[in-house]
Amino acid sequence: MTDFLTDLMNTQFLVSLIVLGVGVHAVLGCAAISIWIERKLSAYIQDRIGPNRAGFDFGLAFLAPLKGMLGLGQVLADGIKAVTKEDYTPPNVDKVLFTLAPMIAVVPALITFVILPWGGYVSVPEMTLPLIGAVGGETVAVAGAEVSVGIIYLLAVASVGAYGVTLGGWASNNKYSMLGGLRATAQMISYEIPMGLALLCCLLIAGSFMPNEIVMHQRESGWLILSLPLPAILFYICVLAEAGRAPFDNAEAEQELVGGYHTEYSSMRYLLFPLTEYLHLVTGSAFFVLLFLGGYDLPFVGALSAESTGILAVLLKFGVFISKTMLMVCFAIALRWTIPRVRYDQVMMLGWGAMIPAGMLMIVVTSIMVHMGWTGVIPMLGANAFMLVVIMVSRKVLASMFGRAVVNHKIPMYGSRFSPVEGTHVQSAPSHPMARHDAPA
Repeated sequence: MTDFLTDLMNTQFLVSLIVLGVGVHAVLGCAAISIWIERKLSAYIQDRIGPNRAGFDFGLAFLAPLKGMLGLGQVLADGIKAVTKEDYTPPNVDKVLFTLAPMIAVVPALITFVILPWGGYVSVPEMTLPLIGAVGGETVAVAGAEVSVGIIYLLAVASVGAYGVTLGGWASNNKYSMLGGLRATAQMISYEIPMGLALLCCLLIAGSFMPNEIVMHQRESGWLILSLPLPAILFYICVLAEAGRAPFDNAEAEQELVGGYHTEYSSMRYLLFPLTEYLHLVTGSAFFVLLFLGGYDLPFVGALSAESTGILAVLLKFGVFISKTMLMVCFAIALRWTIPRVRYDQVMMLGWGAMIPAGMLMIVVTSIMVHMGWTGVIPMLGANAFMLVVIMVSRKVLASMFGRAVVNHKIPMYGSRFSPVEGTHVQSAPSHPMARHDAPA
């Protein structure tokens, strides 16, 4: 037994165990804080205050200083409320799949972070542990798993989440849930193709599947969002579609499907579906940061180089990675409250008629540039400009061939905030000072 533990628990294994334990709680914490950010940011966009009453005082006098706290306790209050509600199972459902579906949806979202290089590499000093013996004295990766097919693993695991949504809609024995599950499945399958094409552009430039090597390439040659702006936009749109975020939340469109695939769910089983959405958003944003925003790298900061393997450097890299990820989450939240939902047929037409052809063009042009050795920022920017011209010309040609515009035109709403009646000024923000004071009163 001692020999088995000695062979199994090497330095990388022990560090990976620590990263897995910390990473699960970090991702769950990011999902929880994302819910609070969404409520506050949407409130500010709509000239409201948002949650500002629920703190962490729990009605106890000695915890009065924790009252309010910008409404940070609202997420905990919502979770307690959801858990304590009646867990109702409708008649005539497939009870086994009805219960398993939320779990099948949430587990892939929880394990996708495993290959992300949160802190680069760390030098572990030599030490002796009971039952294991001497470990340390080497430099190992700060990741749950340092594998050569890390990027492929992330894509494969993320795609499994579609099964939970589909099974939840089918097992509910509800036509609206079934339609929502079918929509989610079709959308996820459709947008995985352009996501893979955009990802291939990054891998061609970086020349590796290893996440840490992709980060090191960007530190040496510049962030890939500078070299591949069009694939970056394509990839981020696919992240939103894969997570089911607005403007691609057609699987739960209340106006059409009551509530979508989770119409019949309640209590904790229902709570797992929104949690899955935010977990996918966090891990998708982290994936985007890894591929296009340099991961844990910041320009001109020597402490973030691969050669910095001290514990302080690892903590700094972790903080940079998390900060970039949460900024991308905030951007996705702002998009949700800015852009209206895209109609379902337009979602599918955008995926198959625009995103996939554009992705194929990007992979072909990028392959040619890599083959010619023109992978610098300036040549790649020129190639992206060429691709943009080709896409815009193709759009015009297709519109003229089919005799109609491929987009809807915005119609101003007379008398609204942005189209006021002549001679009037529309004031939509609250004017009373109490309504603008972001503190519990």
